[in-house]
Amino acid sequence: MKGYVFHGPGRSAWEDLPDPDLKEPTDAIVRVDAVTICGTDLHILKGDVPEVRPGTVLGHEAVGEIVEVGTDVRTVRPGDRVLVSCITACGRCRYCREGAYGQCLGGGGWILGHLINGTQAEYVRVPHADLSVHPLPGAVADEDAVLLADIFPTAYEVGVLNGRVRPGDTVVVVGAGPIGLAAVATARLFAPERVVVVDLAAARLEAARKLGADAVADAREEPEQLVADFTGGLGADVVIEAVGVPETFEMCTRMVRAGGHVANIGVHGRPATLHLEDLWIKNITITTGLVDTRSTPTLLRMTASGRLPTAQLVTHTFPLERMEEAYEVFSAAADTGALKVVLGGPQHEVVAADAV
Repeated sequence: MKGYVFHGPGRSAWEDLPDPDLKEPTDAIVRVDAVTICGTDLHILKGDVPEVRPGTVLGHEAVGEIVEVGTDVRTVRPGDRVLVSCITACGRCRYCREGAYGQCLGGGGWILGHLINGTQAEYVRVPHADLSVHPLPGAVADEDAVLLADIFPTAYEVGVLNGRVRPGDTVVVVGAGPIGLAAVATARLFAPERVVVVDLAAARLEAARKLGADAVADAREEPEQLVADFTGGLGADVVIEAVGVPETFEMCTRMVRAGGHVANIGVHGRPATLHLEDLWIKNITITTGLVDTRSTPTLLRMTASGRLPTAQLVTHTFPLERMEEAYEVFSAAADTGALKVVLGGPQHEVVAADAV
C-alpha cells in the first residue's frame, strides 16, 4: 500500500509500505476511503511532538470500509462503512470507565499517527475496534463524516463543554482555523448572546461570520478592547484558545471576565506565561484537554439530521495519491484559503474560503 510517512522534522513522503496486519484479536483493518489533514499533523512535521518517531504514518482521522476484524471484535464486520475516531479506547481501564478515553491506559488514547501508524494511507490497523470505530449511516457523506473524527468533537468537548458555555454568554474564539470554526458552530447550540471570533486572516473571519459568529476582529486591531466594549468592560464569559501559541493564550487570559473560563484547545509547542500576578484574584478557570470523543455518537446523529455545518468547512479535495500536494495547500492556508482538506471520496473543484 501507499502511506504518508514522517521522516523527522521537515521531512515526509507518500511512499510504498507493507499492508497492515491484525496484531490483536480486538483489531480491525480499514480500507481508507476519505482522510483529512489536521493542524496537529503540521505540529508533528515541525518537530513539536517529539513522541512521533521517524517512519510513522501520519493521520488520525478517516472514513473507510472494514476489510478484516480480529476474533474478539463484536460491533463491526467486513463490509461495514465506519468512521475511524482519532482516539482509541480499551474500554476497561480507569479512564475509559470514566469516559476519559483520551487518557486510556490500556493501549489507547491518541495513538494513530502518533505512537503507531495512522490513517493517511490506503489501509490502517485500528486497535480496540469495538470502541474506536463508529458505523456510519448511508445518509452521511464521507467528507461530512471525516470531520467528526477529530475537529468537531475536539471543539465541542475541549472548547465548548470544558468552557461551560451557557445561554446568554459572550463567547470569544481566538483562532478561526477548522477547530475554531467548529467551536463557533457548536457554541451556537447553547444560545450564547454573542460569539466573537479573532484571527489574522480576513477569509477565515468571513468564514466565521457565515458559520454564525456575531462579530469578528483582526488580531492586530485591539480585539481586547472590542470585547470590553461589548461587555461593558466586564470581559468574556468564555474564551476558547484555538491557535496554540503563547501570544494567543495570554490574550485569552486578558479577555476573560472574573469568574469566567478559558478553554485551551490549541496544541502548544512552546511555553506560555501564566500571569498569576494578575489572575490569582479573578477566580478564573483554565482548562486544557485532549479530546475523548465521547460526544461522537451525538455529533453523528446531529450531522445525519442536518444540524451541523460540517461540509461548509471543506474547501479542498484531492485523491489520496496527491497527499503531498494536499499538505502544501493546507500548510499555506493563509495563501490558499484552505480550511479542511479532504482526500479520497468524491472529487470536486477547489472552493475558495470566501465561498464557505
